[in-house]
Amino acid sequence: MSLETVVEDIREEARARAEEIRTDGESRAEEIVADAEADAERIHREAREEAERRIEQEREQELSGAKLEGDEREELTRTLLAAAAEEFPAEETVRVHGHEDDADLLETVVGDFEGYAVGDSVDCLGGVAVESDESRVRVNNTFDSVLEDVWEENLREISTRLFEE
Repeated sequence: MSLETVVEDIREEARARAEEIRTDGESRAEEIVADAEADAERIHREAREEAERRIEQEREQELSGAKLEGDEREELTRTLLAAAAEEFPAEETVRVHGHEDDADLLETVVGDFEGYAVGDSVDCLGGVAVESDESRVRVNNTFDSVLEDVWEENLREISTRLFEE
């Protein structure tokens, strides 16, 4: 065996080892990429599921809040209409006006009062404005008028407290 043959054998062995290392490296790189893609897919799926869960939870909260708000609005409207109804004799035909978005609510509430009908919409936050042609009486029990009354009452109280001291 000549020196040249030994050198060639060493080179061949080095090439084979280098090829083996390269192949192992490529294989390991493919595993790492596959693991990373799997992790990315899992993270993406979990994030999507979490987002969908949050959306559903918020939707449920909004629906629950809207239902509660609707129930409270109906109760307030009934209370305001009942208070206004005390001003009208039973035989009069009475029209009930309210915010245009409350038309269905007013139909429901007015159905409990004989001789009452839903009238035109009025520019208000809610509540009712009730009137009768027979007696020319108009009762303004809109949220706007109630808020204004509360504001005036509290403003007087605050002014009294401020100027008493």
